[in-house]
Amino acid sequence: MRRPSVLPSSFRLFIALVLVLGLLVTLAGCADEEPAAEDDSGEETVTEEPVEPERMILASTTSTEDSGLFEVLIPAFEEAYPEYVVEVVAVGTGAALELGRAGDADVLLVHAKPDEEQLVAEGYGTERRDVMYNDFIICGPPDDPAALADEASVADALTKLSTSGSSFVSRGDDSGTHKKELSLWGQAGITPEGDWYISAGQGMGDCLTLASEQKAYIMADRATYLALRDNLELDIVVEGDEALFNQYGVIPVTEAANLEGAQAFADWIVSPEGQDIIREYGVEEYGEPLFIPNAS
Repeated sequence: MRRPSVLPSSFRLFIALVLVLGLLVTLAGCADEEPAAEDDSGEETVTEEPVEPERMILASTTSTEDSGLFEVLIPAFEEAYPEYVVEVVAVGTGAALELGRAGDADVLLVHAKPDEEQLVAEGYGTERRDVMYNDFIICGPPDDPAALADEASVADALTKLSTSGSSFVSRGDDSGTHKKELSLWGQAGITPEGDWYISAGQGMGDCLTLASEQKAYIMADRATYLALRDNLELDIVVEGDEALFNQYGVIPVTEAANLEGAQAFADWIVSPEGQDIIREYGVEEYGEPLFIPNAS
């Protein structure tokens, strides 16, 4: 009768080590796996990792920024489209258009319609659509030393202002407001120059503050003036002329780094949801909307 063979002790130790290592590898693999969650029905569901939102650059005007509109508009868009996060670059309209030409912005919200249409015609924008409007106003010291409030038109008011000895603060920054101001001086047949004409080269809010401090006149968009008026010694002295109409438009940039995000924003801001936010902004705090939606 043959006796059963006995494995050497060293070989048995080797087998044991292999088994232990295999068990450790299995346990490590289980530890790396995400535990499955259960829904109310008791069934397992897979937990998905959150998607990192893509940056979308919006180049717009300092007047739109200073009005506070973006504080409600941008969060509403990001809630509707959580896949995007918006970075606002607030500059003058001229600078915003140049950012579009250079491909350094994804979408533009600006207010110089002829220049916007030219941008699209040159191929730098995919399309342009009206979004909203308000109006420009001329503000000045409460006592109105140049008596501009007596004039029937903005052209007459500017003509009087140019010879009154009072100072005028200009944006001087190629913004939409500055472009409009220069066109109004041109319509009045005046080339503004001299010590009375202060070219500040700053945004709307800063220029309003400067005019208030200098007891000077200034042309501003109504939204920024209403948003800041409690801190200004300025009253509206000229308003209501059709020449002071102020239209805003949205343009996705053709060479945008995030063209899908740009298009999503452009479509959303002219949608009923975006237009309702614009329509309601300012009513509760200022007693009137700061912008009138008119998407097309």
